[in-house]
Amino acid sequence: MPRLPHPSTDELRRDPLPLRGRTALVTGASRRGGIGHAVARRLAAYGAGVYLHHHVPHDAAMPWGADRPEDVVASVREALGDPGARVVAGPGDLSDPAAPAELIATAASALGGRLDILVANHALSGGDGTLDEIDAAMLDAHWAVDTRSVLLLVQAHARLRPAGPGGRVVMMTSGQDIAGGMPGEIAYALQKGALASITRSLATTLAERGITVNTVNPGPVDTDYLTGDAYDAVAERFPGGRWGMPDDPARLIAWLATDEAGRITGEVVNSEGGFRR
Repeated sequence: MPRLPHPSTDELRRDPLPLRGRTALVTGASRRGGIGHAVARRLAAYGAGVYLHHHVPHDAAMPWGADRPEDVVASVREALGDPGARVVAGPGDLSDPAAPAELIATAASALGGRLDILVANHALSGGDGTLDEIDAAMLDAHWAVDTRSVLLLVQAHARLRPAGPGGRVVMMTSGQDIAGGMPGEIAYALQKGALASITRSLATTLAERGITVNTVNPGPVDTDYLTGDAYDAVAERFPGGRWGMPDDPARLIAWLATDEAGRITGEVVNSEGGFRR
């Protein structure tokens, strides 16, 4: 094969809106303190139209609570780089096997009939335990939300999107295979590990359709779930002395969605900020 020429000077100059004209679905964006909201803001700032999926009952039942969807949408709209791009939100209980395909179709329709980028950020919190504590119901609940729904979202995305460059899938894992693992969250760790393990297979499957598939481990991120001495103890384990903030993994995920990352696929990318486990 002939060697490709070096990029031109114009090509080397970064487009301030590298996702202009593209559309994205970000799942698990029920609150402004979360990673999903930060990812949506970055994608919007890069020019993309964004559909924000939320499941308010889940976050409302957690100690951190949920925001009003209209407030999350307003925050993302503030970041829009392309004033012609749309920001839309809608609900979905992804424990329902029919919900992933419905969500993909709804998001694509709301964003003009096309969906280029899927960021599967949602996860089930709570209802977990140690090896001695888990039971079949816990395992099934985490499987349904954390793994099955993600694979069905990817399947529906691949079926709907026309083949061609620019397709992106980003899944989320949790560092469950690093150092001491997550012995207190066996069900969650198992399902997040499954996503990391399937990344390469999905990337190979979808390469001919122009869709890259990568999985991001954001490391410990301050999403308002820990306070006090426990919070400070975690901060001390970072070389910089601070937690990761939601925008830290969001910058990585947004970059993976751009053409600059077109050759990055099948990878599990750790973004832990040097965290010492």
